[in-house]
Amino acid sequence: MAHLFRELSLGHSKRDTPPPPTTTTRSMTSDLPPSPLGQLALHLSDSDLRLTAYEIFVAACRSATGKPLSSSVNSVVVSNLDSPNNGGSPSTPAIQRSLTSAAASKMKKAFGLRSSSSLSPGSTNSPGSGSGSASGSGGKSKRPTTVGELMRIQMRVSETVDSRVRRAFLRISASQVGRKIESVVLPLELLQQLKSSDFTDHQEYDAWLKRSLKVLEVGLLLHPRVPLDKTNSSQRLRQIIHGALDRPLETGRNNEQMQSLRSAVMSLATRSDGSFSDSCHWADGSPFNLRLYELLLEACFDSTDESSMVEEVDDLMEHIKKTWVILGVNQMLHNLCFTWILFTRYVVTGQVEMDLLYACETQLAEVAKDAKTTKDPEYSQVLSSTLSAILGWAEKRLLAYHDTFDRGNVNTMEGIVSLGVSAARILVEDISNEYRRRRKGEVDVARTRIETYIRSSLRTSFAQRMEKADSSRRASRNQKNPLPVLAILAKDIGELALQEKRMFSPILKRWHPFAAGVAVATLHVCYGSEIKQFIAGISELTPDAVQILRAADKLEKDLVQIAVEDSVDSDDGGKAIIREMPPFEAETVIANLVKDWIKAKIDGLKDWVDRSLQQEVWKPLENQGGYAQSTAEVLRITDETLDAFFQLPIPMHPAVLPDLIIGLDKYLQYYVSKTKSGCGSRTTYMPTMPAFTRCTTGSKFQGVWKKKEKAPTPQNRKSQVSITNGENSFGVTQICVRINSLHKIRSELDAVEKKVITHLRNCESAHTDDFSNGLGKKFELTPAACIEGVQQLSESLAYKVVFHDLSHSLWDGLYIGDPSSSRIEPFLKELEQNLTVIAETVHERVRTRIITDILRASFDGFLLVLLAGGPSRAFTIQDSQIIEEDFKSMKDMFWANGDGLAMDLIDKFSTTARGVLPLFSTDTESLIERFKGTTLEAYGSSAKSRLPLPPTSGQWNGMEPNTLLRVLCYRNDESATRFLKKTYNLPKKL
Repeated sequence: MAHLFRELSLGHSKRDTPPPPTTTTRSMTSDLPPSPLGQLALHLSDSDLRLTAYEIFVAACRSATGKPLSSSVNSVVVSNLDSPNNGGSPSTPAIQRSLTSAAASKMKKAFGLRSSSSLSPGSTNSPGSGSGSASGSGGKSKRPTTVGELMRIQMRVSETVDSRVRRAFLRISASQVGRKIESVVLPLELLQQLKSSDFTDHQEYDAWLKRSLKVLEVGLLLHPRVPLDKTNSSQRLRQIIHGALDRPLETGRNNEQMQSLRSAVMSLATRSDGSFSDSCHWADGSPFNLRLYELLLEACFDSTDESSMVEEVDDLMEHIKKTWVILGVNQMLHNLCFTWILFTRYVVTGQVEMDLLYACETQLAEVAKDAKTTKDPEYSQVLSSTLSAILGWAEKRLLAYHDTFDRGNVNTMEGIVSLGVSAARILVEDISNEYRRRRKGEVDVARTRIETYIRSSLRTSFAQRMEKADSSRRASRNQKNPLPVLAILAKDIGELALQEKRMFSPILKRWHPFAAGVAVATLHVCYGSEIKQFIAGISELTPDAVQILRAADKLEKDLVQIAVEDSVDSDDGGKAIIREMPPFEAETVIANLVKDWIKAKIDGLKDWVDRSLQQEVWKPLENQGGYAQSTAEVLRITDETLDAFFQLPIPMHPAVLPDLIIGLDKYLQYYVSKTKSGCGSRTTYMPTMPAFTRCTTGSKFQGVWKKKEKAPTPQNRKSQVSITNGENSFGVTQICVRINSLHKIRSELDAVEKKVITHLRNCESAHTDDFSNGLGKKFELTPAACIEGVQQLSESLAYKVVFHDLSHSLWDGLYIGDPSSSRIEPFLKELEQNLTVIAETVHERVRTRIITDILRASFDGFLLVLLAGGPSRAFTIQDSQIIEEDFKSMKDMFWANGDGLAMDLIDKFSTTARGVLPLFSTDTESLIERFKGTTLEAYGSSAKSRLPLPPTSGQWNGMEPNTLLRVLCYRNDESATRFLKKTYNLPKKL
């Protein structure tokens, strides 16, 4: 017996911790799987089977059941050792044998299985314990002193029945001297020897008779060792047995009935099973023999404490093995049956006696050795069913081990896992031919099973947690801001993963090196399925969506971290596990939702710009820098959009901020472009220059220009400007307000960018680099658009004032007819009035620029009147003084005695005029010669035969042929007229 537990005796860690308190109850039998040893085809009660097993035991051990028990002999040994006559030396063989037994008993304790003597002082003594006294001492129970007596008590057989059985066996022995017990059919011989008078009453006799006949039927007809053939013996025996049940046999006599019964029984029992022995086969057919042997093995356990063995288990087991010859049991079947007994004891005693579980596992190691050495189909069938029952029981707990184990009983998990894995390994590696045929390569059975347990249990736990999260959500429906189900679930799954890592993975790592990695990968897949369905249904950024996605992202990072830590020693660094965890991409989804949010915001802002500008009248707001109402709204909305963005509960503000800045940049640029649209440009207001004609001499008032069509009137020129909101939207004041608006936006962008940096500093996910560099946080398009817009509007305003608003005094009035009577004062007076309005309206930072543009436009207008003023203008050399004086008056007005523009600025823009005006005081011949020289220089030798007509470039210059030609065309001089007639045949009249 000791060898069964030898592995557990040598310092195994499982023995370091004392077992939990024992609960010896049959309340756990509902957890016990059906017996894999098989069910009998005929009902025999446990009591009937137990009596039959006891009879076999007594018959097999009839010469040894009187052997003293080790504990009994020990008492004698102690007395003898204490006796002065003994001398303290155990010299007799019996005493020496007793000491060996005592040592074996002590060794059994070291193997870890509790025996009944290890019970607490107040506990009930077992049948074999040494604390009882002999019969007749104060009424105390008699203590068994022999193996037979102990077995009787353990098998719950009364002394009366035992006495009757032993008397019968004495008679059998006397009548069949020399016969081996295995060649005797015990029930038949007992029927022959016992009669009704041997029983206390007829009822007891009748029960015994029926049991004996049923045993014969079960052993010979229903579960025979040797399969039945078509002989008449089986039919005859069946008829005799059934007839005896209706009309009882007269036992104890050698009558005709008994002779017929003996003949039928012996013809079946003596058939050969091929073993060349003279054994009778009546109790060695499966499952009958295994059921009887199971009852014998159960006797090793204390009847008063089912979780412990009797102290004399070694003596008892030695005698039980003597029944093998009758029951057809060998060492392999013994190992298998004893494994099952240990297992069932562990289950029915509350699954808390870990010694039983470890002993079962040790015994299973012996079974594994047996399985490798035999191919016996009957054994393999019993082995397979037994292991399947054990594995099924273990897997029922392990496939949902989160429901089975907690902190209170997790210490039992390792033993159950080990038992299940051992059973699975034997089933797969030693029994499954199909497995060996299909799986040629080496497969780690333990690792495969553990992975199955992990994935199954965590999937079950995940489903439970999900249902719990849903219930929690429903319960908190009336609370303020209840958590979404998937956010609750993510938190719960994170806790589950942590529990797995701390409680279960260290145990399972014994069989699977990456147990924690498999666990978190399973949870990742489970949650991933839910989160992907959720993501597929998201259409906009909501607080719930962000909450769920952030919770999912945190869960994923926690799971991946556990997987990485668990796989640090793996060959691939955990890549295989990580491949099982396709990313949730929660951050990407949040980022995309934020981008959609940004796009919707920006699209809405552009629509707002269109609606707002349709209603904008471009009147300056009081005390606000002269910009428009819509500009104030644009800046307010920009601020609010930034605030709303940074209030979003997202973890990646810095990452998606560039998208928002680009969107706002385009929105502001759109406003700028709409603000300047329709206001025209320099070319919008410039009049069309007429074709060349020559002057008619002697006339100061007749038109001397020929044109394709008349110059447009001021009303016609106004119509050239694109007007969308009515004329008032493009007046001087309105354009000034537009300029102020663009300047305001440009000046506020720096403040907006600083506000962005401040927001970034308060972001939970921001890093130093996010606000130390300007990438993605600065407006790129709007500042340039504002500068360009101010330039365009300023130039447009200047040319509008000079060529459109004041065209009656400049283009239609200056130097018309006699230059001396149509000088520049009226134009300068009106221009000054406009300058006053503009100076009062525009922001001081852009005032100088606008007045400078008006200066440039005025100079351009002045030169255009002189060089392309139309048929109503002509100048003599004497008029040059008037022209010089008027030009000086214009410059003086802009200088304003030092209060206006700087003189160097005025000189810069008057350079062209100062280069052209001296031509009007130059004599005609000199002009003609200079014109010819510059034309020949420009066109080369091809111009010698005929001077080409130089094109109009618009860039006036005293040395440019077109400018010189225009001065000649305006010269009220005979020489000029002749030259133009001869050279270009210009007409005199319109």
